[in-house]
Amino acid sequence: MTTQAHILIIEDDPALCIMLRGILTMQDFIVSEAQSRSAGLEKLRADPGITVVILDLGLPPDMHNITEGIATLKAIQEAILPVKVIVLTGQDQDAAALEAIREGAFDFIAKPAKADTILHAVRRALLFLQKERELNQQGITRIAINAQIGDGLKGVRTDAEERLVRQILKETGFNVNQSAKRLGVKRENIYYFLKKFGIERDA
Repeated sequence: MTTQAHILIIEDDPALCIMLRGILTMQDFIVSEAQSRSAGLEKLRADPGITVVILDLGLPPDMHNITEGIATLKAIQEAILPVKVIVLTGQDQDAAALEAIREGAFDFIAKPAKADTILHAVRRALLFLQKERELNQQGITRIAINAQIGDGLKGVRTDAEERLVRQILKETGFNVNQSAKRLGVKRENIYYFLKKFGIERDA
């Protein structure tokens, strides 16, 4: 599973990029790099072969804050990109870890990180991704939602419903017939969901 897996490093520190690239290429991973949120998202959209992202939370223009990294993580989750994100940061670790996990990060590594720690996280991410794909082939789609208990079940149900519809549409290439079949509903229901959640073909 690890051979020729494609890893994207989103990190603005050239020295750290060189170190990470060296660690990963020695294990036969394909490695791409980006130095900002926009460049990273562009590479992810352009290359569906990327499976794991190593994301620094301290990205320009605010390298001393986790804001830009968290925004990158949110964008990846909202686009339902089929990747696992490993967060790498030297910022306030407790606060950064909590926020990263809340926004869907697969794992969290504090700087400075040893090569073995990085490789273990990448291999674990690839294993999880492989198992999720196997479940998908069985007709099981895994979705992740954040639930605010105080909002009650209705809010959770709506969030889960939207996430599932978006994910199925993405997996079927926005094919309404296939999506309806996978969800066990009529075509008309899919059009209802499109309107209800404001989903457009490019989403």
